[in-house]
Amino acid sequence: MTPQQDVLTPAVRLPSDGARTVLFTLTGPDRPGVTTAVFGVLTRSGVEVLDVEQVVVRGHLTLAVLVTAGADEPGMIAEVRRTGSDLGLTVSGEPGTGDNSRRRRNRLAVTMLGAPLLPSAVAGVTGRIAAHGANIDRIRRISRYPVTTLELDISGGDAEGLRRELAAEAMAHGADLAVSPAGLARRGRRLVVMDVDSTLIQDEVIELLAAHAGPEVEKKVAEVTERAMRGELDFAASLHERVACLAGLPESVLDDVYHAVRLTRGARTLTRTLRRLGLTLGVVSGGFIEVVEPLARDLGIHHVAANKLEIADGRLTGRVTGPVVDRAAKAASLRRFAELEGLPLSRTVAIGDGANDLDMLATAGLGIAFCAKPVVREQADASVNVPYLDAVLYLLGIPRSEIEDADAAAEQPS
Repeated sequence: MTPQQDVLTPAVRLPSDGARTVLFTLTGPDRPGVTTAVFGVLTRSGVEVLDVEQVVVRGHLTLAVLVTAGADEPGMIAEVRRTGSDLGLTVSGEPGTGDNSRRRRNRLAVTMLGAPLLPSAVAGVTGRIAAHGANIDRIRRISRYPVTTLELDISGGDAEGLRRELAAEAMAHGADLAVSPAGLARRGRRLVVMDVDSTLIQDEVIELLAAHAGPEVEKKVAEVTERAMRGELDFAASLHERVACLAGLPESVLDDVYHAVRLTRGARTLTRTLRRLGLTLGVVSGGFIEVVEPLARDLGIHHVAANKLEIADGRLTGRVTGPVVDRAAKAASLRRFAELEGLPLSRTVAIGDGANDLDMLATAGLGIAFCAKPVVREQADASVNVPYLDAVLYLLGIPRSEIEDADAAAEQPS
């Protein structure tokens, strides 16, 4: 037998630009049966449905229906108006020509979030979109807590041309923003790689270790960190100098530090939700594998890269073994994780807060600065400045309602 050949779906026949169509818009108090009543009238008119949009906000319904013109166009419009009036709705029926399908090209998803989200931010961003000649086809709210998030489906836009300009506009009004390709590009398998210190967790692991060595060591480690931030030391040099201060600490402090680590708010929700969606997770850290690896195991994170402390006779020697996980190594780790998963870099997301993460953020298909320093926010594709790591889910187009539904389903007995 020969394999059965695929049967191609026939091309959809779209109305020509000159074909007559009718747009109905119904607004008013929502109630059961409105949509059924309207489409019942249209059924009797023998028309085709071309587009439908319906939204309910605080009990107020807006329903828009685009159909082909029937044999009795005036009669159809009059009957829909009577039906809507009987239901307490305001109805308009506007004859015209063509469909809007040809406008929906170069589609992008623009995600805005804020706590609070101000009208000035929405006005500024939508004004910039219009200035670029793009069109907003749809707006929906995907979260209300802990941040308010709106997703704008736009067409006719250029991602690279819009991303930085819209992000700067949003930031000026205290909001965060991301621009991503819409449609299938936002679905399917992805790799999400996070920094650890001050991103996945609230702490800096080396500072927690230094606290076990006493105030003098804590002060010395802080001084080296400050020199590195001023640019006097590169990351590798600062790491070696700080780790040298830890020489003589018992190996047992690593377990103490692991149990003292505080996850960033929303970290468990983020990792749990991404795993349920079938996404692959990774962490890369300038910290230490002895703490990061059990943390990753606890959160179900698949890939780990971090520095390894040298231990002899049950004590830290003050040295690290193997290559240092620095700025370049973080980007290389992301590439390696993507290769292991068989994913292109366009299907990767990186999240970080410091200059050490910049190469990784630039390498990923989407680089997200989380509660980051200004230089990182300026160079990243998107930023989240609220202290909730699960807000990243909204930038990926995952609504809060779906997160809560998945949590509720998981709590049900099997």
